[in-house]
Amino acid sequence: MASPTKYIVRFIVYLLVFSFVGSSFAQDKKTLLQTDKKKIEEEIEYSTRLLEETKKSKKTSLNQLVLLKKQIRDREKLLQNMQKQIKAVDETIKLDEEIITDLNADLKKLRDEYARMVYFAYKNRNSYDKLMFVFAANDFNQAYKRLKYFQQYSEYRKMQSELIVKTREELESTVEQLEQNKQEKMKLLSSLTKEKDKLNREKTMKSKTVRNLNKKEKQLLSTIKQKEKASKKLQKEIEKIIAEEIRLAARKSGTKKTSSFALTPAELQLSANFELNKNKLPWPLKRGVISENFGEHPHPVLKNVMVQNKGLDFLTDKGARARAVFNGEVTRVISIAGYNYVVMVRHGEFLTVYSNLVEVFVQNGDKVSTGQDIGEVHTDTKEMKTELHFEMWKGKTLLNPSNWLAR
Repeated sequence: MASPTKYIVRFIVYLLVFSFVGSSFAQDKKTLLQTDKKKIEEEIEYSTRLLEETKKSKKTSLNQLVLLKKQIRDREKLLQNMQKQIKAVDETIKLDEEIITDLNADLKKLRDEYARMVYFAYKNRNSYDKLMFVFAANDFNQAYKRLKYFQQYSEYRKMQSELIVKTREELESTVEQLEQNKQEKMKLLSSLTKEKDKLNREKTMKSKTVRNLNKKEKQLLSTIKQKEKASKKLQKEIEKIIAEEIRLAARKSGTKKTSSFALTPAELQLSANFELNKNKLPWPLKRGVISENFGEHPHPVLKNVMVQNKGLDFLTDKGARARAVFNGEVTRVISIAGYNYVVMVRHGEFLTVYSNLVEVFVQNGDKVSTGQDIGEVHTDTKEMKTELHFEMWKGKTLLNPSNWLAR
């Protein structure tokens, strides 16, 4: 008679494979992908909202191009995410099908063996025959073993019956899960097709926007010159303020140091804490899209034209508020043509600069904390653009904010 052990072991193994590998691992992977998908969809929704706002001006602008490029990048990420989800579902479907095949094979073996046991029991159903089999033993020990055999055989039949029921239940559950996974795959494939269509439309819109902007070369060049002029004025004012702050700090400490800040113990600690948060600082806005990166880079439309940015520019919602990226003290609130109100916050040896504010909520000497609102960002009603210019300095050295802000 075949031992039920191998069937029990295989049943447990399949149960573990299905519940742990097929459920736990696959579910974790699926959850991560779905979380990532949700974040990407939120980014697309946000840039779409900003894009719709800029379209109210009825004039093609660089901001529309920036937002379209962002939307296309995010849409491509979304497509990659969905393709990964489809692959993960395919892997789960394959695993389900393998489990179903093995469970069917096991179920057949269990049923065949159970049928043989029933037949054997039917042939030996006479209680007299059983007693004779026990009494025909050579000694008491053999008689006891024969009696135990009948008891174990009865338990074995019961166990086989239970295994058949459990295997059938597991099989039905796996088949149901397989159908759900197949339906999920069909939905993902349908969504993938729709997203590809959206991506193609966005790429077409981007090409059209570039063509329209190319027709405005003179206007774009004029805007670049105006921005460069305003930027130089801002830099000159910032450098002047920093130099003055360094002199004042030196005078307070009684030193002649003029190349960098003479810091108090508290300011030294603040600087150290600020530096420890490199790559972790919050954005100077609750939400936004980077419209122009730091440093020298090619103009997004004009060929052979390079532009220079001393900080980061962020497109955001109308009425959005700039917020402090770290604890510090307001050093200056000034007004610069082209940048409206400008707020400088000192964090020991570091300074952060928030430009293009229409309203300011702080004043010189105010202590601010991380995330505190410091002013409302100006909205250009001609282009329907709300944009913050943000800079970072360490003493007299200009820093790249991208290396400091959380990604």
